[in-house]
Amino acid sequence: MKFGLFNLMPLRTPATSTSTVLKDTLDMVGMAEQAGFEVAWFAEHHFSNYSISPSPVMMAAHVAGRTSRIKLGTAVVVLPLYHPMRLVQEIAMLDLQSGGRAVVGIGSGYQHYEFDRFGVSLDDKIERMLEYWTVIESGLRTQHIDFQGKYVSAPDTHFLLAPLQKPFPPFFVASMTPPALKRAAETGATIFTSGTFLGTAGLIANRDKMHRTLRQLGLPVDSVPLAVQQYIHVTHSKADAREAAEGVRYTARVLAALGQPGPTIIDGFIQPKELENEPSLETFEKNIIIGDPEYVAERIANDVALLNPVHYSCYFHFGGMDSGKAKKSMELFGSRVMPLLESRKQRQKEAATA
Repeated sequence: MKFGLFNLMPLRTPATSTSTVLKDTLDMVGMAEQAGFEVAWFAEHHFSNYSISPSPVMMAAHVAGRTSRIKLGTAVVVLPLYHPMRLVQEIAMLDLQSGGRAVVGIGSGYQHYEFDRFGVSLDDKIERMLEYWTVIESGLRTQHIDFQGKYVSAPDTHFLLAPLQKPFPPFFVASMTPPALKRAAETGATIFTSGTFLGTAGLIANRDKMHRTLRQLGLPVDSVPLAVQQYIHVTHSKADAREAAEGVRYTARVLAALGQPGPTIIDGFIQPKELENEPSLETFEKNIIIGDPEYVAERIANDVALLNPVHYSCYFHFGGMDSGKAKKSMELFGSRVMPLLESRKQRQKEAATA
């Protein structure tokens, strides 16, 4: 199983500086590379403390010079907020800068607050995403664009920047809409989904939705690979486990606020909104993957058996958690959880060939 590290880079309170968040992120990526993670993912959000990363391409390019093996992914570039003629060049440059380690995660976006400030409507976000996706893939493949679409028109244009990976870096797509799934099946893209605070149940629901839609499109359910993401916290401490659950609840409340028009934001800090029919803190703790190394390994192995993902992204530093605890969790993941999973995999291979 290939693991990823997701970096949202939130800032819960003004007591923590943005430079501290950046340093902690770089430290976590270094740990991930040392542990053998496949990809470090960087988020994109704007104008609030939910994330201080406005450009995942910039973050990936910055980290490219500080790493040598780990792949660098955007999770995700919010395509409707870009001009594809610029982005196609930046992706090619990132692949060159990183020595062919770029991974392109794309999505349509969902936050009214962000879209309003860019003067872009959420109503046509899927159409824009698909059109821009076409332009970017074509440009990366051929270094040539001549395109007339509904949202972008580009005259006959050639450019010299070509990605090292051919025909272009891998694409991951954070959308399960029918047109996105159809395009993913046609192009070989991977669908990327999160369990959010629902954990494995959320992932199963998303997988089932994807399969239903693929069947409705007349496509086999295995025609599109699946990548998944979970909150992870490895700890022997019950107090730390409860604190991690509170961090997940806080994140869910912030998302609830951002998911509605007109969230309350004071000096750039989102005022969390209690969820409708919000579960207990104990339920948050039960849903997500929090516990000792053996428990975490068992939960991940169960996810892999149920969902058969091609990639498993882990979110360690969330909800304003103390960076020391996040790093300790990740150290335990690399030193204890990953060997347990590898040992389990080896036993399964031996049993299959016995």
